[in-house]
Amino acid sequence: MNAIDVHGLVKRFGDKTVVDHVTMAVAEGEIVGFLGPNGSGKTTTIRIMCGLLTADEGEGTVLGFNIRTESLRIKREVGYMTQKFSFYEDLTIGENLEFVARLYRLKPVGEYVARTLEELGLTSRRDQLAGTLSGGWKQRLALAACIMHKPKLLLLDEPTAGVDPKARREFWDEIHRLASGGLTVLVSTHYMDEAERCHRISYISYGKMLATGTVAEVVRNAGLTTFIVQGPHLDQVAAALDGRPGVDQVAPFGATLHVVGSDREKLEAALADVEKEHKGVMVTPGETSLEDVFIQFMSGSKDNMA
Repeated sequence: MNAIDVHGLVKRFGDKTVVDHVTMAVAEGEIVGFLGPNGSGKTTTIRIMCGLLTADEGEGTVLGFNIRTESLRIKREVGYMTQKFSFYEDLTIGENLEFVARLYRLKPVGEYVARTLEELGLTSRRDQLAGTLSGGWKQRLALAACIMHKPKLLLLDEPTAGVDPKARREFWDEIHRLASGGLTVLVSTHYMDEAERCHRISYISYGKMLATGTVAEVVRNAGLTTFIVQGPHLDQVAAALDGRPGVDQVAPFGATLHVVGSDREKLEAALADVEKEHKGVMVTPGETSLEDVFIQFMSGSKDNMA
């Protein structure tokens, strides 16, 4: 059974279509990464799924409940972590969790709070004010509040923005631990390494769903070819490549250039010309990354707010 199964979702604000016929399915126990540029409709789609917004068009179910008629039941079974830290900074970690426990009518409150503190490694910081926490600990508190009522689905909206790499890794280890226990996770992110830790990814750009699949499938289906350029004066080489037929992306990577295109023949011709024009330049085949695909999708999409 799918934890999320929605079809043709549309959401408009005035004359702007923010979510444009989005269809998505997420299986139970799956971790799906939701990718896309800022303003692409990720947050709006997530809010429709957790019952905070009503779609103008489209149908579907979340955890078997109808998104139009059973939004209250969805809210009780979902943990939703917003982009912005949304807890009381002048209350302690323990007091914040007690407040959340009462919202969900969890009894006995003390037991739920103690167990959640223990699960997320927060017990020693129970009496610390939330406002004094670092980004990583704030994130851990937010996750604790999301899972205290034992939801079946976690919706995480850019949960690791502004968090250091160690805290991000610990967070993802926790997400995988929760998913192994049967929890379903939909997480929006801008970090390519995080997307690669998901079972599958879905890419949305300015309201339209462009790709869905495993990372390998999405990269393969994008149909891009990548070459690595090495040699002297790479700034001049980059300027020479920019705008040539077949060259879609030129990006410095350390002491090399990463050159990407969707038309292999034209790309190879452009690189052959540059090899002749610039002494000492060497071109070798490279591996297309998820970031290359991300950039290609962005450059080919039209901003729906423009």
